[in-house]
Amino acid sequence: MHLSDNHAAPAAASSATAVAEWIRQAPKAVLHDHLDGGLRPATIVELARACGYTALPTEDPAELAVWFRDAADSGSLERYLETFAHTCAVMQTREALHRIAAECAEDLAADGVVYAEIRYAPEQHLEGGLSLDEVVEAVNDGFREGERRAGGRITVRTLLTGMRHTDRSLEIAQLTVAHRDQGVAGFDIAGGEIGNPPARHLPAFQHLKRHNCHFTIHAGEAVGAESIHEAVQVCGTERIGHGVRITDDIAEDGTLGRLASYVRDNRIALEVCPTSNLQTGAAKDYASHPIDELRRLGFRITLNTDNRLVSGTTMSEEFQHMVDAFGYGPEVFEEFTVAALDAAFLPLPERQRLIDEVVRPGYASLAG
Repeated sequence: MHLSDNHAAPAAASSATAVAEWIRQAPKAVLHDHLDGGLRPATIVELARACGYTALPTEDPAELAVWFRDAADSGSLERYLETFAHTCAVMQTREALHRIAAECAEDLAADGVVYAEIRYAPEQHLEGGLSLDEVVEAVNDGFREGERRAGGRITVRTLLTGMRHTDRSLEIAQLTVAHRDQGVAGFDIAGGEIGNPPARHLPAFQHLKRHNCHFTIHAGEAVGAESIHEAVQVCGTERIGHGVRITDDIAEDGTLGRLASYVRDNRIALEVCPTSNLQTGAAKDYASHPIDELRRLGFRITLNTDNRLVSGTTMSEEFQHMVDAFGYGPEVFEEFTVAALDAAFLPLPERQRLIDEVVRPGYASLAG
């Protein structure tokens, strides 16, 4: 070993520590994060015991966390979605929903997230006798409690999700409008994309439009450009959940097709979730993930976790993967964070305040 090699390892370790530290401190915004995909493993175990749910694969929190990640690492969206049976099973009471929402806000704030839109499907939390309205109220109250515990360092809003394979999307859209002034920022549809096209839920989107209410649509994850086209041009979505398959409409030389050009030119934000995309087979690895190509081509890119428990990730870890794969520095993450706030379903003055008073100063201090 050369003398210089003795210094290389400590220097590299020091550099890695420095990167991890600025990543931890960096202000973050997440637009695509599922409440039922981000529970603390210990909370699942406690709630399962309390409600008599005995189907958990293990009651050891550390082992449970590993089980979720392994079960999701299948390369199939359908298999990935199966993991949510366990989390939804323990989310059937007001107390459980309140606790999970409060802990979600605390965990995100501890990771440097200053703004979050958390989505969940109210129809999946009715087995304990709650009404749809009671579910929404419990989650909203939990997030307000979590914001207080975090000392006001995070603002959380919710997106109410209709499931693609059920027929309650119009009802959930109406619920969204009814609670829009109590912390609900908008609407989403989620679930298995194959065989469940967005236009099937057109009445829900038309209702939201009539009431000037925001919505996003999961599209371009398991199905290609046709799903994105339908979400944008038939349903009128403001953002696209995932959307990485927009690359189907981009030639190898970077020439954009008509749909890709429309999405880029109209600044329709892509809610990109790299780790989740690897798990569901939408991308092969971080280095070949299309996020970098899409960013260079001028798309409005936001970086997201999707499901922190199921994907075994955090916003800081997503940042780290992008640093490792593409060498991004703080300036790129500031770009992603500002893009997320620009696309947030929050009134303009509130978005601008977060950008001007929290995000820009936060990144300026990292540069210093």
